[in-house]
Amino acid sequence: MNPAIGITLLLTASGQKVTSLTACLVDQSLRLDCRHENTTTIPIQYEFSLTRDSKKHVLFGTMGVPEHTYRSRTNFTSKYNIKVLYLSSFTTKDEGVYTCELRLSSQHPPSYNKTVSVFRDKLVKCEGISLLTQNTSWLLLPLLSLPLLQAMDFISL
Repeated sequence: MNPAIGITLLLTASGQKVTSLTACLVDQSLRLDCRHENTTTIPIQYEFSLTRDSKKHVLFGTMGVPEHTYRSRTNFTSKYNIKVLYLSSFTTKDEGVYTCELRLSSQHPPSYNKTVSVFRDKLVKCEGISLLTQNTSWLLLPLLSLPLLQAMDFISL
């Protein structure tokens, strides 16, 4: 194999690494935010699953077949580097270990995943979490604006 091709394959394999998986509650729905790197143009396959009582249940995705009992309860959105799954009517029966698994469409063995243990009584409301985890750039705005405001004599420190 040409060394340049090997290096290219190695670099593109890391293009789907899962960086975080968080869970929170929106009304009566569980929301799972699967954040990942996106350094490739190759399509990314994904799968959300729940492991409960040592049994894996596929909820949604392109790698496995979702179980019938979850199909009507899931809602999925995807952006550049985040995949979000909503599971409606979340109850204690849905507690367990949730997994987000990603892999490049052109590769089978290397996949990347993160897990999170979810218990209904330990979940936080999404409003508090999403503001800080989804877009923290607004926190930097006042800090970055201080020198400009000082230079224009709007404030003095």
